Amino acid sequence: MKALKKRIRNIPDFPIKGIQFKDITTLLSDPESYQRAIDLMAHRHFNKGVEAVIGIEARGFVMGAAMAYKLGVGVILVRKAGKLPYRTVAAEYALEYGKDRLEIHEDAIWPGMKVIVADDVLATGGTVGAVTNLLKRLGADILECCFLAELTDLRGREKLKGQKVFSLLKFTE
Repeated sequence: MKALKKRIRNIPDFPIKGIQFKDITTLLSDPESYQRAIDLMAHRHFNKGVEAVIGIEARGFVMGAAMAYKLGVGVILVRKAGKLPYRTVAAEYALEYGKDRLEIHEDAIWPGMKVIVADDVLATGGTVGAVTNLLKRLGADILECCFLAELTDLRGREKLKGQKVFSLLKFTE
């Protein structure tokens, strides 16, 4: 895991002063590291009946699509409002300064569908919390929320109580 952690670069004061941004693009651009990370994230779910992987805009698409391919299942996209072409179901969630909205196609999930939620980084948990609430409303059986990395000091897991959570890499601020 040390080798994978070293592939993630820190960007101080991005996007605002005081934030230590974890830039995963350096890991993604290294084929060996990216493949290793996806293998480690996906292998946990072989033979578990997974029917789809949910990718959260935008870096969650990169993790989710690769995991879905590895597992031999489809990937379902959760996008920001107005980006999906068909009828959608939405969830609002709080941001530091306001609210945002995520949407999924209304016919993407069926009751009892076994899914994994995939994203790049678990930070405060607001976005993924909104996604899990949305999926539950649609009747999905969420097997796990799976992240490449977790910023443990931000305590995002607290917003995911009742969900199984896995983070490949853990960082303290």
